[in-house]
Amino acid sequence: MSPESKSPRDIHSCMDAAKEALKKAAHSLGAYHLNACVRCGLCGETCHIYIADPVPENLPGVKASKVVSFYRRYHTLSGQLLPSLVGARDITPDALDELVETVFGRCTGCGRCGINCSIGLDVGAVMRIGRKIVSAAGKTPPSLCAVVGNQLADGNQMSISPDEVRKTADWICEDLRAEMADDSVTIPVDEHGRRILYLVNPREIKFFPLSLAAAAGVFHAAGESWTVASKFFDVTNYGLFAGDDESAAHITRNVLEEAERLGVEEVILSECGHGYRSFRWEGPNWTAAKYSRPVRSILELMVQYLETHRIKADRTKNLARVTLHDPCNLVRWGGLIEAQRRILRVAVSDFVEMTPNKEQNYCCGGGGGMLSMSEYGERRIASGKIKADQIRATGAKIVATPCHNCADQLIELNKRYKLGVEILSVVELLYNALDRSKAQSPSGPA
Repeated sequence: MSPESKSPRDIHSCMDAAKEALKKAAHSLGAYHLNACVRCGLCGETCHIYIADPVPENLPGVKASKVVSFYRRYHTLSGQLLPSLVGARDITPDALDELVETVFGRCTGCGRCGINCSIGLDVGAVMRIGRKIVSAAGKTPPSLCAVVGNQLADGNQMSISPDEVRKTADWICEDLRAEMADDSVTIPVDEHGRRILYLVNPREIKFFPLSLAAAAGVFHAAGESWTVASKFFDVTNYGLFAGDDESAAHITRNVLEEAERLGVEEVILSECGHGYRSFRWEGPNWTAAKYSRPVRSILELMVQYLETHRIKADRTKNLARVTLHDPCNLVRWGGLIEAQRRILRVAVSDFVEMTPNKEQNYCCGGGGGMLSMSEYGERRIASGKIKADQIRATGAKIVATPCHNCADQLIELNKRYKLGVEILSVVELLYNALDRSKAQSPSGPA
């Protein structure tokens, strides 16, 4: 429902909800960051959006100040007594519309500005407070709301039915058996008592099945006991992007309950930056409960396979030069930095890093739910030019990225900036490099 269609009482209720969301943030650790910015402006050179379009509105500090102005108005004495003097603003419908543009249209929440801030201000945390305010007021961009709605209603962001999951698994399995010359290859669906539940991105079911096929091939070679679920299989959690912690918690609980129902020992996450951050780190906070079983990335599991010799890789099977894009939520926010590199060093012949890399790597431009919001599409692609320049400078023919959202963005950047590269997941490169003579029989836990 548009703001214009709301009754005055409805608008008043939205404002009250926004103020309540701000109040909760003000009583959390976010309050420190809401007070910290000294407006030095040095954050500009760290932000891919500002670098692409260096206007004041794109400076991380300026963006954060839009959220801070509300905090000052309602939670500082100076803001209550002398609001105009200290840059304090009332929460109004117009102010919230401006905040939507700021926190959703000009920021991916990548966090690069925060780790380079001279005083340690976590701009990303402030921007997420802004998203919580917008979400509470019911002003989250409709396209992003729709994705969250699909996850809540149907169990996954693309509303893929359980029957479609089973049929896709069957035909992928047929192709994989022929490719591996092994009729015992399986892609189990809803199998009880397996060791791991493997969460996948719906993109792997709908458009890019090679990632799921590659993971299945690696699992088979390692003799893994695994299954996917037909309903709650989605590794993504768009509640994170929407600033909707209630929905994020519900999505998380659905997966945890599915793992319980299937009786698995561990949940393994496919290559997804925000999925890793959501399920590995944010989930216990959202659900206010300790997990009953481990949650890990497939990257960590593949390293374990290699180190315990359950699989062996032949790097000569991947001769083209490969570079690595570090997803923001996986690396800066999730701390998973080395696993993907350890895999690539044994799986490819010519691995070269981007400059800068690891936690200093630039966002590709597709994060923060930006891919779901078509209204910001041109800004998203323009902000990715610095990533395109990074890729071009490596001379790579293949860009590996352990994140499907990043992969979608990189595919678009590849076309726009004529990079002439191939975008692959890390598991695809490892599968290509498998020494299949080393395939193991099922052997229980890794």
